[in-house]
Amino acid sequence: MDKKDLQAALLPLRKRIDAIDEQLLALLNERAQVAIEVGEVKHAFGETDVILKPEREAQIIRRLQQLNHRQTFPEEAVQAVWSEVISACRGLERGLVVAYLGPEGSFSEQAALSYYGHAIQKMPCVSFDEVFRAVETGRANVGMVPVENSTEGAVNRTQDLLLTSMLKVHGERTLPIRHCLLHKTGDLKEVTRLLGHPQALAQCHQWLSMNYPQLERVPAASNSEAAKQAAEDPTCLAIAGIQAAMIYGLNVVQEGIQDDANNKTRFLALGKIDALPSGKDQTSLIFAVPNRAGAVYDMISPFAKHKVSMTRFESRPARTGQWEYYFYVDILGHQQDSNVAQALAELKEQSSFFKILGSYPMQ
Repeated sequence: MDKKDLQAALLPLRKRIDAIDEQLLALLNERAQVAIEVGEVKHAFGETDVILKPEREAQIIRRLQQLNHRQTFPEEAVQAVWSEVISACRGLERGLVVAYLGPEGSFSEQAALSYYGHAIQKMPCVSFDEVFRAVETGRANVGMVPVENSTEGAVNRTQDLLLTSMLKVHGERTLPIRHCLLHKTGDLKEVTRLLGHPQALAQCHQWLSMNYPQLERVPAASNSEAAKQAAEDPTCLAIAGIQAAMIYGLNVVQEGIQDDANNKTRFLALGKIDALPSGKDQTSLIFAVPNRAGAVYDMISPFAKHKVSMTRFESRPARTGQWEYYFYVDILGHQQDSNVAQALAELKEQSSFFKILGSYPMQ
């Protein structure tokens, strides 16, 4: 079969694809118009502050995933495609300002775009503290921060900020983290330093010790900041993602240098939003217990009593000098669910400190 025959065979199929794309575009415009009407109804009823409904968006995507079960279109692509459709329609109502650890090209930015879609106003921040401040003061509508890594565990600064902030968790996103070693030119003769966020340096510790033990390891505010500096200084290597390499014009010296091939980071979406039950939720909370024998057992017993499953249980020192701890816990279910509400009420009565960070749809 020559090229002319191939083109002749492909032509009717391409015409069908073009026709389907036109139908999709017409339906997307119809959906966008309905989204505008939804905004008008909200405005008429005085609901002008809430432009994000995490539970509703989760329900839309889950329903479509169920409808798509065992179909030709990849199931994992349903969430990616409709997240962007929802984001674009949401943007017609009002732009969503999203704060995250920057600059451009960070994993936090990738998590923000994955969760909120690309139709947002991006606000890169210099620190996790600034992300929280931006949302608390209203400069940003929402924020995205890492909370735990599969290799290094909890992100301590995020944990500390969650303890004191009035912000609530309304969503989560887990990303595979693939670290790359980046350089301005690829010629490493002048290299003396290696830049990266402390978490990234820790996640690549063994690989770096085997391959570049002589280099000074310099902590950076973020991996994207490390990439930005490396783009200006040929004496520096940087640890960052492939996105950062493309943004800052860096050469990839080595891909996948993380010690754990299955390295993942979980991010939390933060704001002033109380997510309603979506049908498949989890609740995050922090509590402290009196310093007495059996206190922790007594604290978690309400979960067993009311058949509430824990998916995460971590502790952080209370920094009182008395060997006291805060416990960070994730449980299955929404705080409005009957059994969850009863368990939380009993736990609160027995706790010396108790704070619900939020209930939100599971990823």
